[in-house]
Amino acid sequence: MEHRLNELGQPVGLSLPGWSPPPAPPRELLAGRWCRLEPLDPVRHAGELYRAYSADTEGRLWTYLPYGPFTNLEEFTVWLKRDCLAADPLFFAIIDLATGRATGVASYLRIAPTAGSIEVGHINYAPELQRTVAATEAMYLLMKRAFELGYRRYEWKCDSLNEPSRAAALRLGFSYEGLFRQAAIYKGRSRDTAWYSALDKEWPALRDAFERWLDPANFDSRGSQRFSLSELTRRVPERQRIK
Repeated sequence: MEHRLNELGQPVGLSLPGWSPPPAPPRELLAGRWCRLEPLDPVRHAGELYRAYSADTEGRLWTYLPYGPFTNLEEFTVWLKRDCLAADPLFFAIIDLATGRATGVASYLRIAPTAGSIEVGHINYAPELQRTVAATEAMYLLMKRAFELGYRRYEWKCDSLNEPSRAAALRLGFSYEGLFRQAAIYKGRSRDTAWYSALDKEWPALRDAFERWLDPANFDSRGSQRFSLSELTRRVPERQRIK
């Protein structure tokens, strides 16, 4: 941690002259080349999302989430109306522009302007959205908005046993910070939580990595990537490695 010495010779954190708390993220659309994120609206999005999630016949999408799976559209819609319309967590429906359909959700949560900290979570991609360029762009758009608003710290947390989420965090440029043991209980199970973050000083390099990867020139005529996002984010100087 960077620090300085106070008048007593004790190490203290660096001063932040001119810094002020950022605003809460607005409930506004985020538009990209491959997808757009619309503030979640059960009336508009419930049917498309439920149909997209129904392709996961085993319910694997819900294993590491504290809710779901849902047995029918009515039950799913009740959950959306009850739990997904607050300012925190602030949910978005992810619209894949290739199909025009809502095929996933993500949210901001633990929004703490006074600390300059915000988390991304409740990420749930239907099978048709997974491993697409739109899926990655959705994460880029949310990170971009957070840092442009003035947040200093962008967090990612997951069940430590959720290996796909842990791999995604590193691919997207987050740094591993450690393990919170027995941090939560959900679905009758104990959860150790893995913590990751990206910082404002890392954002310019991460932004460049995302934009280079998302450039259409990075994909050949079959849609295969010419170089991976992991290759690009791995070069960000401030990134830390899992020990």
